[in-house]
Amino acid sequence: MIESAIFARMQSHARGYVRSISTAFSKAAGSILLDDAGREYRDAVSASGALNYGYNNPILERKLAHYLGRHARTGVGETLNGACAVQRFAETINALVPSAKNVNYVAQLTGRTGACAVEAALKLARHIKGRQNVVSFTHSFSAAYGSSAQSMVSETLGPMSSRALGNTLFMPYDGCFGPDVDTVGYLEGLLESRLTGQATPAAVVVETIMGESGVNVLTWRWLRELEALCRRHDMLLVLDDTLVGCGRTGKFFSFEMAGIQPDMIALSKSLSGFGLPMSILLTKPDLGHARRPVYRDSGTCHELGLLTAAQALEAYWFDDAFALAVERKERLMRDCLENIVHSYPWAQLGVRGRGLIQGLVTPANSDLAEKISRKAFSYGVIVETSGTQDEILKLLPALTIEDDLLVRGLEIIDRSVSEVLGL
Repeated sequence: MIESAIFARMQSHARGYVRSISTAFSKAAGSILLDDAGREYRDAVSASGALNYGYNNPILERKLAHYLGRHARTGVGETLNGACAVQRFAETINALVPSAKNVNYVAQLTGRTGACAVEAALKLARHIKGRQNVVSFTHSFSAAYGSSAQSMVSETLGPMSSRALGNTLFMPYDGCFGPDVDTVGYLEGLLESRLTGQATPAAVVVETIMGESGVNVLTWRWLRELEALCRRHDMLLVLDDTLVGCGRTGKFFSFEMAGIQPDMIALSKSLSGFGLPMSILLTKPDLGHARRPVYRDSGTCHELGLLTAAQALEAYWFDDAFALAVERKERLMRDCLENIVHSYPWAQLGVRGRGLIQGLVTPANSDLAEKISRKAFSYGVIVETSGTQDEILKLLPALTIEDDLLVRGLEIIDRSVSEVLGL
């Protein structure tokens, strides 16, 4: 059992799982965790998206154990160089991922976190274009956000607004003003009018799904229009795939169904497949300076992470079978969540997501999602919340989860919703 008094006294007050989950887990395999008392829990968090292939994945574990056993006395587990390991991984991803075959991305190890990969991308973009500004996106004006954000909108540009912070221009995300407002067109109008008084940005960085802000999902049409805008205005398109890449949406890259080719792709989270912290920046080789690193990791080269990352590609992405299995589980999961929504029409619930990242939307300021999460945990299902008011029950099961475990977990969530609603 976790000694809560110790954490209350010694841990930072920054939000952490230890403050929301007071149970100590002693064993884990696949999508099942066991606490010290031997009680089972079904996992729908995947270590916040860092374990797409489940806990202690046996395929990756065997590869890692074999490598460590063979090199225990004579080999090199970690180096400050790692060029061969990075090259092997880049060759694997270019050979096995369909959307990379016609590009042959160059890989650059950028550190331990997704933030490191995105920072490296922006440094490289600024270096290539010779301009400092970049564009990012916010969903902070959606209905899920508070009145302070809405008042800021009305005080600036009326129905639409942009906000600059340092050298970053924050623009409205797809759909944040409803389906009838063209936010890409708004960005282009801003660029053409030079309303910001700034030079054309060097790059645009975007996520296909904004998980922490409430599982906000862009449309493929919007993403294609954004790519076309970048080409017209000589800006690089940086795809931040740190959360929903590595298969989370049903394809290895989250943008594959859109048919676009980003200039750079940031990968992290489930990249190693085994929870080994690392990040990679994939860059088009025709960008001139793509092979010249502008970000240097102060640590080691995480060759073990690259080893399991390449193994995950070979084990799961060498053909379409795994992707089709993920798509089947997405339909199963979506059907169950939609059934929950239709079963309680007065509760104002909703569903949004793609692949195996799905959100059960509850009314803002209701603390309903938090209550459902706690109730589900009491029945042995681990699920987290997201959104600025924790109004989204965010489900991130392992891509490898067995169908019966997934269905049973969803049934428990349905039961939890019913009990929280007092039925």
